[in-house]
Amino acid sequence: MTFTPFIRLTPQGALLEGELVRLEPLERRHAGELAVAAAENRETYGYTQVPTPDGIDSYIDDKLAAAAAGRVVPYAQVSRATGRAVGTTGYCEPRCWRSDDRLDAVEIGFTWLAASAQGTGVNAEAKLLLLRHAFESWGVSRVDLKTDARNARSRAAIESVGARFEGVLRNWFPSSAPGENGRLRDSAIFSITAREWPERRVRLEERVAGFRARGTHGSTS
Repeated sequence: MTFTPFIRLTPQGALLEGELVRLEPLERRHAGELAVAAAENRETYGYTQVPTPDGIDSYIDDKLAAAAAGRVVPYAQVSRATGRAVGTTGYCEPRCWRSDDRLDAVEIGFTWLAASAQGTGVNAEAKLLLLRHAFESWGVSRVDLKTDARNARSRAAIESVGARFEGVLRNWFPSSAPGENGRLRDSAIFSITAREWPERRVRLEERVAGFRARGTHGSTS
């Protein structure tokens, strides 16, 4: 396995447009709106890494530095209902096994949403846009998603987009839980493969359509 920088695929992430959310390449201009989003009720985040309002600038700088190195493709999640950035998401961990540098596998990660955007279908459509771009534009063979193994809410959200649980990797990633700075967490690993994608796409499109039909009101994200 070799590391294939994203910069070989695209110097900047492509704009991905949906009806509920628009994924814009993350820029410093998003800082103000993201700070507002991060200041909303944080009780649902639990084990999820979410920047504090006063840490947004350094959070964006870190993501842009990683993007310049070709290690991530970061996005701001912009609500189509409000026109405001309500969180972030993106690609990370690009992997390639072949000599032509074609991307074989990638992870969708660093996803968080303001409390007011949760349960509106924004997350479901953002995953649809990211998965579709990865499988149909880049031609990857698999997409990974992972979360703290203790994060039941995040695991349910990942499963709801059709990803299959593959197991728990112990001491796999730095913990984001309060009071656990410097400790490693166990990570629950999920994936969707290219073979599974056509069926998963239909199911996910139907799910997103349901959010649209009921005015983006729902009980899960």
